[in-house]
Amino acid sequence: MQMIGQRVAAPVARQEQRVASTSRPSVCPVVINASAFGVKKTASQLLRDLGRCTSARKSSRPAVTGALGSTSSLDLVFVAAEVAPWSKTGGLGDVVGGLPIELVKRGHRVMTIAPRYDQYADAWDTAVSVNIMGETVRYFHSIKKGVHRVWVDHPWFLAKVWGKTGSKLYGPRSGADYMDNHKRFTLFCKAAIEAARVLPFGPGEDCVFVANDWHAALIPVLLKDEYKPKGEFLKAKTVLTIHNIAFQGRMWEDTIKDMELPQSSFEKLAFTDGYPKVYTETTPMEEDEKTPITGKTYKKINWLKGGILSADKLVTVSPNYAAEISVDAAGGVELDGAIRAAGGIEGIVNGMDIEEWNPKTDKFLTLPYDHLSVYAGKASAKEALQ
Repeated sequence: MQMIGQRVAAPVARQEQRVASTSRPSVCPVVINASAFGVKKTASQLLRDLGRCTSARKSSRPAVTGALGSTSSLDLVFVAAEVAPWSKTGGLGDVVGGLPIELVKRGHRVMTIAPRYDQYADAWDTAVSVNIMGETVRYFHSIKKGVHRVWVDHPWFLAKVWGKTGSKLYGPRSGADYMDNHKRFTLFCKAAIEAARVLPFGPGEDCVFVANDWHAALIPVLLKDEYKPKGEFLKAKTVLTIHNIAFQGRMWEDTIKDMELPQSSFEKLAFTDGYPKVYTETTPMEEDEKTPITGKTYKKINWLKGGILSADKLVTVSPNYAAEISVDAAGGVELDGAIRAAGGIEGIVNGMDIEEWNPKTDKFLTLPYDHLSVYAGKASAKEALQ
């Protein structure tokens, strides 16, 4: 469950700083594995049924009950580089894995989109393909607990991770990003937007995109600067969720030439900082390295900055964190000004999946516990860990 926090737009304070890290395509015939739905139907029958369901849903938006009372149900598209349990390096994957399930329980229609890093046994090839940046991109799909799970399939993701790099999603190791991450995640963001309208179970152009962290921060940028000027996705809204503001997608300025963006997007992404290094495979962060401050400024682009300035709404993981990243350059890792310029950010307390994180049934605990034995159980777990 999530609780509504408060909007924060704090004044500028001290200058202390912390170092940060970094036309519609044609559609092919669609094939869906009928067994994945637990029914015996042909692919064509399934698609017709899905199409009818989608039309019916849009024609009558039922009321759902949320923290602020009754409201219309929404078509929500979560876009993230991770979705647990299929891909995960931390809390981002957990949120995108668990929160959509709870939103479906409240009556919303939810789809998540993430890269296909591996040969997921429960993801079926839709046979829908699009051409993006001269590359053929396909989509895989499954339905889990009412959520449409979609994966963007392209060798830039699958070939880099599966069986070759120890399942490192962003680079061969921490502090050494892939040199082509700007191309990988630009392709991912564009494919995610297209998924909403080319997939037969997608919501279409009238939906809310929830972009998570820098990897998906181009979603609001692309919609505002590329799609809407062409009369597309005019009713779509964007929410940018910041899980950890230290990871911003800072890259050298010349990488933007590979991203095929409008000039207006470059102006939002443009960024300068005092650090002469970007941590990649060729210039990795060494153990215990401290980035030197030379007194000079360096031209870069900043994906998270572009998303902050383009999104319709900004949210983060708690009211306290919203205040922290808005108050000054130290807390906001040099993006506090962009947050204030965007009108502030709202903190919503992170929830948890009580099925996965249930100490009463957790096989890894030496002494499983519930609310009646929490003190003894946590003490036992701490002792075992120590």
